[in-house]
Amino acid sequence: MSEVKKNLVRYQDLIIKIREFFYSHKVTEVKTPSLLLSPTTDVYIDSIEVKVNQAISRSVELYLHTSPELEMKRLLSKGSGDIFQICQVYRDNEYGKNNSNEFTMLEFYRIDFDMHHLMENIVDLLAALGKTEAITKISYAQAFFEYGNIDILNTDLKGLKKIANSLGLSSNYDWAEDLQTLLFVHLIEPKIRQIPICFIYDYPKEQAALAKIEGSVAHRFELYLNGVEVANGYQEIQTANEYRDRFTTEIYKREKISKKISLVDEEFLKDIKDGLPNCSGVAIGIERLFSTISL
Repeated sequence: MSEVKKNLVRYQDLIIKIREFFYSHKVTEVKTPSLLLSPTTDVYIDSIEVKVNQAISRSVELYLHTSPELEMKRLLSKGSGDIFQICQVYRDNEYGKNNSNEFTMLEFYRIDFDMHHLMENIVDLLAALGKTEAITKISYAQAFFEYGNIDILNTDLKGLKKIANSLGLSSNYDWAEDLQTLLFVHLIEPKIRQIPICFIYDYPKEQAALAKIEGSVAHRFELYLNGVEVANGYQEIQTANEYRDRFTTEIYKREKISKKISLVDEEFLKDIKDGLPNCSGVAIGIERLFSTISL
């Protein structure tokens, strides 16, 4: 069997095992649109714009989804229950060994799961895929204490700039979250490369994205497999007003750094007017996952 054939079969086996895992847990597979009316508001992700129907004089600007997140949340708000999706996603301005303009994403949501329960569910999924090494769970704050001797949750922008300068790193950033991320990449990621399965959780509230905030932390986590980030999960905010506030903040930040902006997606807010159920969700990069496991 050629190497190409072997890899195709391995990839097929991965997808089959993922689906079997969710089917066995009564999680419903869904498919949502890839072409959307609104681009992402995420500050650090850019949508790819496409124009359709130009030849028939009905030109419309649409956007390839960067994630199925909001479309799946529409379903959650209408009573879908536990759901998962495997799909292609598309992002502009991506380049590098672990970054691509198109990749495959697994996204799933579990009702009445908090962040820690969802992490346990991911551990079960990894075990079903044959990855059974010891699990390390460490909070974002603990990681900085242990690996950098930094009280990251109580260090303001000025203090973060001072630390960055002391390490010979650029401090030319306007927001604390950018410097937190810079220091994480420089100080923490090298330390977790030797850890087979590592969850980093309770990120600073400045990095909440669409996760619930409690005090100074956001109930958000990332999963690293041998130092490769493969998953990003939240305990989800639930109300339309919370989403409006987060979208508004993201749009403001995009404008400040001269990125393309859009209006708040009022149709999405209308669709979730009754709120989301209590749930947690995660997005997993399939190609990165595939590169870190043996089937």
